[in-house]
Amino acid sequence: MSGWEDVLNLPEPDEILSASDVKEVSFDSIGELPLPGIEGSPLDSGDIWPVVTMASVNQSSVWEVTSQTDDTPCDDTVMDWLHTLQRDQLEMATSLLFRHLAMTILDPDRSRIVSIDFIDNPYHGEYYADEGELCSMAPKDGTTTCHRYCTAYVVSNEKPVTLAMTYVRNDEDEADAVERVLARVENYPFEIDLLLADSGFYNERVIRCARNIAATVVHVPKKGERMKDKLDVHKSYMTTYRMYKDSERELRFPLAVAVSYQNGDRGKHGEVVRGYVACGVTDRSAKQVERLYRKRSGIETTYRLLRQARGITTTRDPVVRFAIMLVAALLENLWLVLRWAVVARPRRGGRDLPEEFTFKTFCDWIRHELEEELRRRWKIKANGVGVPASQAAAAG
Repeated sequence: MSGWEDVLNLPEPDEILSASDVKEVSFDSIGELPLPGIEGSPLDSGDIWPVVTMASVNQSSVWEVTSQTDDTPCDDTVMDWLHTLQRDQLEMATSLLFRHLAMTILDPDRSRIVSIDFIDNPYHGEYYADEGELCSMAPKDGTTTCHRYCTAYVVSNEKPVTLAMTYVRNDEDEADAVERVLARVENYPFEIDLLLADSGFYNERVIRCARNIAATVVHVPKKGERMKDKLDVHKSYMTTYRMYKDSERELRFPLAVAVSYQNGDRGKHGEVVRGYVACGVTDRSAKQVERLYRKRSGIETTYRLLRQARGITTTRDPVVRFAIMLVAALLENLWLVLRWAVVARPRRGGRDLPEEFTFKTFCDWIRHELEEELRRRWKIKANGVGVPASQAAAAG
């Protein structure tokens, strides 16, 4: 990869941000992803990534992009190139890009709350090379199999930046993937105030790893008789829980049990009791721990935006599908950088974020520029026959 000074050339803040600028900044970053390519091919990665980017912002496929443009390779050629992607190289390069983009707008001297999560990308069909590629999930979109990614985000309403993402295999312990992500997050220059995770991360190894990095709050599933007993209450309280009690793996952690009341919210009534691993936050009440955990709800916005820039594909290759997800995450981070560093107007107490420069606008601008650059086809050959004479006579 080239020096970072060559990767992200942001427009000057006293100038106008144009669609061309947005497209160029996007290409500067996405073009850094390593694409080995095909030996002897007359093309290079500069011919491939624009097609993938167009498919992303258009929420379409490589085939659709190449079939509707003139200055692009055929879809088979693009896919042949994409099949040469190497997962380890791709993850390493993307981690560096995530870090550079994040630290363009995050103050290294300010501590952050970080949320870790799994993204399940539903998948229909057989595995590509081996069964370990596919993970099981609850039924969704007519399937129970998926490609899974472990991610880490900054918890922020204004800068929900993706910090790291890794591919999760079914034949590895999910804690291995979590440790990879947390190791990358730990290398960021800012301090981590708090780590948040849902019940999918209620795992002995994950809790041990996370609490060694920062204070940790993990939602606890209602499983096991001992945990159910702890949650069978009508009043919030703090206690201690022993996971794998009296075994070599025993893990003791503070448990926050929070009782809430649903007053007709979404048509529901009555008590709701939730438990949380509460490492490093025992100076808080159980209800305060629950309020800390609820800060992670903002990542739903990040997922919604990701879907607005995720291309579609029928390939079974998990690395290609992973690359499409990574491109969507990079585009979202790039939008956040431009929105905050170039467009947001300074004001007392922070910056005024422009409502008109939405992620959809960002994607629309890239699409517009690429339609011009790739020569979007605005015509189609007529059939040379017209309306059959019998039908024309009947119509008359």
